[in-house]
Amino acid sequence: MSIQSINPTTGSVLETFEETAPADLERMLADAADGFLAWRATSIEARAGHLREAARVLRARAVEFARTMAFEMGKPVVDGEAEVEKCAATCEYYADHAAAMLAPEARDALAGRATVRFDPLGPVLAVMPWNFPFWQVFRCAAPILTAGDPMLLKHAANVPRCAREIAGVLRQAGLPRGVFGNLVISSARVAGVIRDPRVAAVTLTGSEGAGSAVGAEAGRMLKKTVMELGGSDPFVVLADADLPRAARAAADARLVNGGQSCIAAKRFVVVADVCDRFTALLVDEMRARRMGDPLDRATRVGPQARRELRDALHAQVEASIARGARRVLGGEVPDGPGAFYPPTVLADVAPGMPAFDEETFGPVAAIVRARDEADAIRLANATSFGLGASLWTQDTVRAERLVADVEAGMVCVNTPVRSDPRLPFGGVKRSGFGRELAEWGIREFTNVKSVVVGAD
Repeated sequence: MSIQSINPTTGSVLETFEETAPADLERMLADAADGFLAWRATSIEARAGHLREAARVLRARAVEFARTMAFEMGKPVVDGEAEVEKCAATCEYYADHAAAMLAPEARDALAGRATVRFDPLGPVLAVMPWNFPFWQVFRCAAPILTAGDPMLLKHAANVPRCAREIAGVLRQAGLPRGVFGNLVISSARVAGVIRDPRVAAVTLTGSEGAGSAVGAEAGRMLKKTVMELGGSDPFVVLADADLPRAARAAADARLVNGGQSCIAAKRFVVVADVCDRFTALLVDEMRARRMGDPLDRATRVGPQARRELRDALHAQVEASIARGARRVLGGEVPDGPGAFYPPTVLADVAPGMPAFDEETFGPVAAIVRARDEADAIRLANATSFGLGASLWTQDTVRAERLVADVEAGMVCVNTPVRSDPRLPFGGVKRSGFGRELAEWGIREFTNVKSVVVGAD
């Protein structure tokens, strides 16, 4: 079976990849098991050296990798270059801090002197999505590799070129054989890899459906998992917010990566006193963002990653309008080739509409009118997701009081939600479980081992 890389700007086939043959997959699993024995015995400082070299390679080839992303999934090259830089910075962050994060910690114990160790678990299968094809991989690879675990990557089927380039970066960085493997396999073969006893744990970033399927298989095998799934992030605007600033940030937060981000703001919950003014400002900001060829450095919104995803997004828009939402901007499929969808604003969105209840993975902003502050928080939480949320108010005391009531893994005040290697990242409810990044992320795939030495 083959996997095609398709350019979403033109619809043309870029390249065809043959799937990893069963014999080659078996060899890669055996290499990972053997590689683990040597890698876990390698000092953290030596592992960190490979990550620093990966950062150097990423920066040296950033323009090339940004073009690969633009051709393969439609990301504007300016955004792709920023994504590569974030990967490099994260590699350096773990290279600099992994030793301290993994250092044994002394504890008092009833039986005597105790230490808590963070020892590697073994090969980790990483099932990764296409929307940030470099960042999502390095976000988990940097902590996993510095912790002493090999990583087996199953990347999304529409970004095989990106997967090949990532494997090349880590090979160029000098990783030993068996420490990183690129599995070019279909989703149907993932369960078999999870069941393999040489795989110690699984991490997945993706949809609810993918998370449920992978999590169920890992659960049957009693293997540790981390899941970062979908989101319907609320962007809550209170009456005292700086509305022009909030509207600019809202457009940026909704259109990041063409709206194809789990933590992109999606539901704009605005108190009634300022809702009409905020809507007008947001429409102006969304209209000003240029849609076009992702290779053009002036482009801010490229195509959606695949035509079927664009068509599914449009169906959500049409169904929301049929149930009472009002189209204020965009919302029409443009003529011509490619998977383009324009920046879109829907007003009068309410529970019971796809634009409120579901994750809209594209450049569609849903305006939700709230009666007051309490109603805004209620509506923000009225979702099965809980990944990120932002709150806009000039009263920081009020913000600190309200953030405790927001059901999300990250809450940002007067700034859009974004991941940061220094902060734990993950969600609650149907947005997943476990954490990536910071010390929480590097310890997820370690054996948190208690060692007790009895008193003399």
